[in-house]
Amino acid sequence: MIVMKFGGSSVADAACMREVAALVAEALPEAPLVVLSATARTTDTLFEAARTAERGDLDAALSLHRSLLQRHRGIAQDLMPAGLPEQLDDALTDLSGELELLLRGVALLHELSARSMDAIASVGERLSTRILAAHLGAAWVDARTVVRTDDRHGSAQPQPGELRELAATHLAPLLAPGRTVVTQGYIGATAGGLTTTLGRGGSDFSAALFGAALGASDIQIWTDVEGVLTCDPRIVPGAQPIAELSFQEAAELAAFGAKVLHPATIQPAVEAGIPVTVRSTRRPRGHFTTITAEVVTGRDITALAQRSPITVLTVTSASMLNQSGFLASLFQVFSRHRISVDLIATAEVSVSLTVDADAPLDALVEDLEAFAKVGIARDRAIIAIVGERLKLTPGVTGRCFGALREINIEMISMGANEINLSFVVKQEDAKPALRALHAALIEAPEGGRP
Repeated sequence: MIVMKFGGSSVADAACMREVAALVAEALPEAPLVVLSATARTTDTLFEAARTAERGDLDAALSLHRSLLQRHRGIAQDLMPAGLPEQLDDALTDLSGELELLLRGVALLHELSARSMDAIASVGERLSTRILAAHLGAAWVDARTVVRTDDRHGSAQPQPGELRELAATHLAPLLAPGRTVVTQGYIGATAGGLTTTLGRGGSDFSAALFGAALGASDIQIWTDVEGVLTCDPRIVPGAQPIAELSFQEAAELAAFGAKVLHPATIQPAVEAGIPVTVRSTRRPRGHFTTITAEVVTGRDITALAQRSPITVLTVTSASMLNQSGFLASLFQVFSRHRISVDLIATAEVSVSLTVDADAPLDALVEDLEAFAKVGIARDRAIIAIVGERLKLTPGVTGRCFGALREINIEMISMGANEINLSFVVKQEDAKPALRALHAALIEAPEGGRP
């Protein structure tokens, strides 16, 4: 069997859902499990409605609720003009009532807990999957009966062992050539039945988890672009499709800002040895990218990515000089405040580190200043150059520095693995840097090839 995951833009309206239905129909001999995101903009609307209710503006929250449900009923009626099946009509009514009850509770208490937010956010995927399953005449399975997670609401962690057992019980018996099952991405539940979510972008993660649990032959991620490109085409119009990626390359690109894949998508597929293919619903017979455990292409540069904004912290202390244990003390502070570090560069008496721009820095800096001086540089960007043979190919760094000769580089990181060279630049320099690097490293005759 295969897994077919469709993102929000792929199920944005009735026309998009018809395209998805046609793709699923073609794949019926492969017993597809269809994993859907919420329709485009739905999750954002649900978050907005929840926050509006928390402020006590119940009328505005319910107005958002009504428009959302009307839009989904409109999609369903467009797909099934002869009339909605009773089961679908009842399901939409029940979901509407559930969402209204949740919003009223939030407004009454003026409190929006992570647990309540997960329950509200889950409505989006349940709406989209109910509609598509009815249109396909397919079995519908509530992902919360399969995706067992811990109770970290908003970013729950799946429990793979239990998930495999539940998938064997609730999904495997329904899957066979000629039949399909529709379920949700992004959502799960605790052992006690409380709804959880896997974090924004978690539908890709769900697809990989389902695929690993069921032993899929392929995990297909259907989106609005033709696979993974050598750079963001909105920044570099000459970005080229990449036919093959290694899991390691894909993970690096995802971690450093490539928008196609959620970083956590990769790991379940790696462990199960299942290829992931990234395909376009708009051009299903166009280019696509296959991601596997090992790809040997001989290319030095595969793709470029950027993440911004980020913040650079420079921690300086004379006690670093010939002093063992300083870095351990430093990272204990970051651990205590649960702040992740992406890049690090060290000198004799200073350490520079990058963190997300929205990291809570005030308390962190206060603790660091107990033993060091801290400098903060905001509005920076990480530019990542990823390639299998990056570290092994003479002259690559020279080409990089040549391309960036007009741009000030504030930090460099290379050496943790052989496939990633990262620079930190000012945020306003990120786009020019990407265009210059793409021209020199990928478009030039001696550059990498997709």
